[in-house]
Amino acid sequence: MNEHFKKFSGWALLLLALGLFLWQGGFLYLHAKFQVEYSDGRLFYMINIFSIICLGLALLLFVTATRKWRVAGGLIMVIVILTNGLLLVADARKTNNIVSLSPNLKHVLSMKEDKKTGETTYYRTYYYLLARPKESFPYPTAGDFKVKWIANDVAAVTYKAADQTIHQYIGTYGDRGSGGSYYYVGPSIHGRWSGENAEVISNQEGITVRQNGEMDTFNWDQVVQFGTLAVVLVNNGEAAWTISLNENFVVQSDSSVPPIGDISLYKATMEKNEPVKLTYKGSE
Repeated sequence: MNEHFKKFSGWALLLLALGLFLWQGGFLYLHAKFQVEYSDGRLFYMINIFSIICLGLALLLFVTATRKWRVAGGLIMVIVILTNGLLLVADARKTNNIVSLSPNLKHVLSMKEDKKTGETTYYRTYYYLLARPKESFPYPTAGDFKVKWIANDVAAVTYKAADQTIHQYIGTYGDRGSGGSYYYVGPSIHGRWSGENAEVISNQEGITVRQNGEMDTFNWDQVVQFGTLAVVLVNNGEAAWTISLNENFVVQSDSSVPPIGDISLYKATMEKNEPVKLTYKGSE
C-alpha cells in the first residue's frame, strides 16, 4: 500500500472513530438531560460497532506491532463488537422499532413498542436520527403495524389492540393554514366531496362516508383529530376511516369561502389498500 495513502486512510479512520465517540457522548448527555433517543434504538449499538471497527483499522495502519499485540488487539475488538451485537439483539427482542421515511425524504415516523406490555410510544423526530417521546397509544398493541403515507407529511398507522379491535394513529408533520394557527379539520372540509366510488359529507351534524353503496355516519364526538392535518372516524370504539388534507389544501379563514384543494379518504383495515382522493363538489 502507498505510504501516503496509508497515512491518509489511517487519519481519516481515526478522526471518524473519534467523531463517533464524541457524538455518542453527546447523545448520552442529551438522553440523560432531555430524554432524547435514537429514532431507531438499534442505531446506538450499530454506531458503537462501526466506531470500534474504524478505530481498530486506524491503529492497524498507524502502529507496527508484533503478531502477539495484533492478536490481542483483534480479540479486544471482537469482544467489544460481540458485546454490542448481543445488546442489539437483546434490545430488538425487548422493543419493536417502527421507523418509516416519508416519500419526499423529509420526515421520519418513529414508534417503539414494548413487546412485553404492548405499550407503544410515538416519537417526534429531529434531524432524522434523534427523537423524543411525544405520546403513548391509548390501547396496548398486538401484532403488526401497517404504515401508509397518505401525503408527504401525513402517515397513517393501522394496528390491532390486544382485544383485536382495529385502531389508527396519525403522524402529522405540518399544517395547511397560515401562521401555524390551530384549526379543526372537520369544519375546514364542510361540504360534499366525491371521488372514485366514494363520497364524504361534512355538516353541522357530523361526517358521513359513502363507499361502494355502504354508508356510515359519525357525529362530532366520533371524530378524533390528529395535529391539524387529519381526523379518524371512530365507531363502537374502533377506527373506521381516516380523512386527511392533501398538500394542495388551503384552509380558509372565512367559512363561507369554498375550500381549495383535495382531501383523502383512507379505510381502517389491516389489509392492503390505498387512499381515495376526493374533490370538493359543493356545500351541503
